[in-house]
Amino acid sequence: MFYYISLFFAVFALSTSAIFVKLADAPPAITAFYRLFFAMLVLLPFLLAQKGLRHELTSLSKKQWGLGILSGLFLSCHYVLWFESLNYTSVASSTVIVTLQPLFSLVGSYFLFKERFSNGAIVGCFVAIIGCFIIGWQDFQISGQALYGDILAFIAAGIITAYFFIGQSVRKDLSLIPYSVIGYGSSSIFLAIYALFMKESFFDYSASTWWALVGLAVIATIFGQTIFNWLLKWLSTTVISMSILGETIGTCILAYFILDEMISVQQGVGILVILLGLALFLLQQRKSA
Repeated sequence: MFYYISLFFAVFALSTSAIFVKLADAPPAITAFYRLFFAMLVLLPFLLAQKGLRHELTSLSKKQWGLGILSGLFLSCHYVLWFESLNYTSVASSTVIVTLQPLFSLVGSYFLFKERFSNGAIVGCFVAIIGCFIIGWQDFQISGQALYGDILAFIAAGIITAYFFIGQSVRKDLSLIPYSVIGYGSSSIFLAIYALFMKESFFDYSASTWWALVGLAVIATIFGQTIFNWLLKWLSTTVISMSILGETIGTCILAYFILDEMISVQQGVGILVILLGLALFLLQQRKSA
């Protein structure tokens, strides 16, 4: 039960991502870079202060280092694509599409980890996904620009699923903080190189943008993404991906209070459908376990 409570907390924290991205007046590469760079700086003292964690980091095999760095590459690509999509399509549409991770994780879990799901769990998965589409349907546009943003978000969903699959494998033998520092640190390097290539400024931003970037790092990443990394040792990628569908609910609620975006009847129905699907999936999975 404690793991599921932690999962709920992490989903709510992650729900702030799209809000902070909208509040941060910075290019996608810079927003993603500071999100992960600041998060790494928060975790680094905990790594350096504990001898056991330092020893664990220095004794990693080449394969573990390679997988950790690869996870950082996937994470950097995910954030650049998702943040870029927010420039072309609506927050609701982008969030709905980027949270379609269960579609990728169900297939990947079956082939990579031989994971099996009950019929009830699969039905719950698709019910929750239908709820996401109910929320975002009125925001989907037919224009080419919006379609481009939707495609970017869809690719980002597939990439972040690959990130979680790597984490599910690596976290069996590696503690949370070393894994997160390696992933966030390598991702920051990739993003810095990309930002330099795009000739983006690293410093010329307003105070409100800096606060939004700090919020992304501390709230969305440390209390959201990092808790997911921690849970990968006990919960499968599919369970975590399914729970992330709840991010759509949190984003709608936060957008109402922070961005003054009203919650329509359609969105309310979508929220209830997502909750029904999530409850069905998690209860069926727990019963099967």
